[in-house]
Amino acid sequence: MVFVYAALGLVILLLAGDALVKGAVNLSLRMGIPALIVSLTIVAFGTSAPELLISIQAALDGVPGIALGNVVGSNTANVLLVLGIPALITVIHSSTHDTRKSYLIMLGATLLFIALAFRGVFDWIAGLVMLAVMAAILWDSVRDALCHRKNGKEACEVEELEEPEGADPDMPGWKIALFLVLGLVGLPVGASLLIDSATEIAEMFGVPDTVIGLTLVALGTSLPELATTVMAAIRKQADVALGNVIGSNVFNLLAIIGVASLIKPMPVDPQFLSFDLWVMLAASLILVPFVFLGRDIGRIWGVILSALYVGYVAAVLI
Repeated sequence: MVFVYAALGLVILLLAGDALVKGAVNLSLRMGIPALIVSLTIVAFGTSAPELLISIQAALDGVPGIALGNVVGSNTANVLLVLGIPALITVIHSSTHDTRKSYLIMLGATLLFIALAFRGVFDWIAGLVMLAVMAAILWDSVRDALCHRKNGKEACEVEELEEPEGADPDMPGWKIALFLVLGLVGLPVGASLLIDSATEIAEMFGVPDTVIGLTLVALGTSLPELATTVMAAIRKQADVALGNVIGSNVFNLLAIIGVASLIKPMPVDPQFLSFDLWVMLAASLILVPFVFLGRDIGRIWGVILSALYVGYVAAVLI
């Protein structure tokens, strides 16, 4: 039954996160907040809400390995699996989107995260540093988007922003309120259920909570991104997948662990310092030819990336 409870917790988390995004987006637009600000802030935080609640709950429950493992494992899965599996379906034309700036930001965030990890603990100092960097990145994104809207793409070198995810101008007020309530209630319930089940599974099999965080929890929280990218690949619209992965990884590292570090200090397992952090960095560096050399992610690369992820999970579990 513990696996059923873990699956149930994950489902509740994903549905509640989606409900919160829809409610928050439409409430913000109704209050007159510009759509581009909503896209860059509310949607980004809302889609990361499941990972955020898991990390906070894990820190409070005294299982920091799940909190840190969730983020490190998710970032690795985002690169190797969320890009690898869709590439098996169709070629991802990453050369059609300029992601060089955001990629360098992701690399910088990854190196900062690794440097802070070698302090041995993610405490309030590390949390404030990461959140300050995240705030600067968000401000830069908002400034670029405003510049683009005012002066055009050529003047600002920033891509057109799409309509915010979940936006519905005709959504009635009661429905917005319902989505917000479901999201705010469902997220902590789902996080608590998943963390309790994951901890019990770790004890049942005698494996560290770090391993459960890197595998079961990380893979579970990466499923929405994987499902979205696979559907986009089927519709021949997977070209934005690389940008989505980069943005998600930056938020995971800076915002999620930044907030969780302010809630409760999280000691760093030596396994992260000797292996998992370097795998995450190596996975990030694999993207260099796709970002800077204009290479598309074809089926061969899809096989390589997916196989690397399977190998990584096997190495963690053995």
